[in-house]
Amino acid sequence: EVQFVESGGGSVQAGGSLRLSCAASGFTLDAYAIGWFRHARGKAREAVSWLLSRDNSTYYSDSVKGRFTISSDNARNMGYLQMNSLKPEDTATYYCAADQSLHNLMIRTPGSWGQGTQVTVSS
Repeated sequence: EVQFVESGGGSVQAGGSLRLSCAASGFTLDAYAIGWFRHARGKAREAVSWLLSRDNSTYYSDSVKGRFTISSDNARNMGYLQMNSLKPEDTATYYCAADQSLHNLMIRTPGSWGQGTQVTVSS
């Protein structure tokens, strides 16, 4: 069974940093797409960032570009999201998921993501 477990969330003040981690089990991070999503109360779910292992290409939503960095560690089956210069509007539950292709990653239902980790940024 494929599972993703997120950790590293917390409460920080605006301008602070957090590093989220994603532990993947039942899935080998080898030739994959890994992504981070977030869901804030009252807002639509948002794809924050993804990374393709085949060429290390990355994507960032305009709202986080220049502040967040996605990475992964194949040997440890881990994914990461370094979040700097956090803003109150980054407050959300953050989820990770991975799949063998970007297409498959994007069509995963939220139920197949991890349980999420809460990030709260105060002004």
